Amino acid sequence: MKFAAYFLALAATPALAAPTYITAARMIDPATGKIVANPAIVVDEGRVLSVGSSLTMKPPAGAEMIDLGDKTILPGLIDMHTHLIGDPTLGGYNGFSETREAAAIWGVVNAERALKAGFTTVRNVGAGDFADVALRDSINSGIVAGPRMFVSGPSIGIIGGHCADQNLLPNDFHLRGEGVATGPWEMRAKVRNNIKYGADLIKTCSTGGVFSKGTVPGAEQNTVEEIAAIVAEAHQRGLKVASHAHGNQGIKNAIKAGVDTIEHASYLDKDAINMAKDRGVHFVMDIYNTEYTQTEGRKNGVLEESLRKDAEIAEIQRESFRAAVKAGAKVIYGTDSGVYPHGDNGKQFVWMVKYGMTPAQAIRSATTLAAEALGKEKSLGRISPGYAADIIAVEGDPLADVAVLETVGFVMKDGVVYKNE
Repeated sequence: MKFAAYFLALAATPALAAPTYITAARMIDPATGKIVANPAIVVDEGRVLSVGSSLTMKPPAGAEMIDLGDKTILPGLIDMHTHLIGDPTLGGYNGFSETREAAAIWGVVNAERALKAGFTTVRNVGAGDFADVALRDSINSGIVAGPRMFVSGPSIGIIGGHCADQNLLPNDFHLRGEGVATGPWEMRAKVRNNIKYGADLIKTCSTGGVFSKGTVPGAEQNTVEEIAAIVAEAHQRGLKVASHAHGNQGIKNAIKAGVDTIEHASYLDKDAINMAKDRGVHFVMDIYNTEYTQTEGRKNGVLEESLRKDAEIAEIQRESFRAAVKAGAKVIYGTDSGVYPHGDNGKQFVWMVKYGMTPAQAIRSATTLAAEALGKEKSLGRISPGYAADIIAVEGDPLADVAVLETVGFVMKDGVVYKNE
């Protein structure tokens, strides 16, 4: 009877998935910026098991074979500033036509588009109703397809501010955003609430913004004490803090308060850049999306005020990007997708090269450097043993023409193939 029970137990045990053996013409190692010819990668149980040369490293017995031919392999890309929840074509007052349920459904659509564009990891910085938490958990559970998500939940900020309040309706409606707080202790309470409901990071705003009614991008928001309270509460719970900051003084206030990343960073002087370098703060600068806003924004209902602010700030931000790169600051990849359609995330690479990065630097900004900013440099951003099996492939050589990253033909996340053309 013991033997019979033993064999029955064996029969009930699911067979282990076979490893996958991937080959291609070349691979880019973003850590070195060099091309590796004839790579071979063994993937098992969602992780990279080994990396070598297809000329010498043989496939494991029974391995599934994926030959990507003349393509170039890279690690899955990371977009550090996205807004997956909602329809990106609903600007200004048009947004009131979207229900919470519809916004969540759009999140599912947008997540798959981002993944199939080669972005296997994203940071979602700001979403109402904790819809980004629900989307992240649905992706992690395998219910829907999408990138690995690090999410903030509702943004936290001041009354009438850019990222936390709702300024489109008049006072009659008495509408206030769910992330609004006043003073250090209220800010701490909002951080605690976001953590309670599943946030991975905290998003706040230390200046006004482009797409909020009645705010000025260069004007300060939140006191240093308020930002410091947010940072202290988040850091003691192990979460990083991202601060939306266009204006130079607001950027400095956020850095003084201890934030981890500065979003947008449009008006940068040398002191602000040096402060960020000294304290290891990363800049996340979305220097492509104005092209979409200025051509499609009015049709989508974007306010004339926002179109004006976007036009005024665009070139200033791009020159600040150039200065930050030249000075050796940590500039990482973030697109603000949601302001423009998801799936077009890769279009920013060309603009980063146009404004001072080499192709290798641009790729590094969306892989190893972005992983560092997430605190995941030992598991994401490289194709190396022990790292997540996030692998993409493109035609051509991105180091010669970074625009090829706009069209990704192969996408694997955690060892699962989501696209193979």
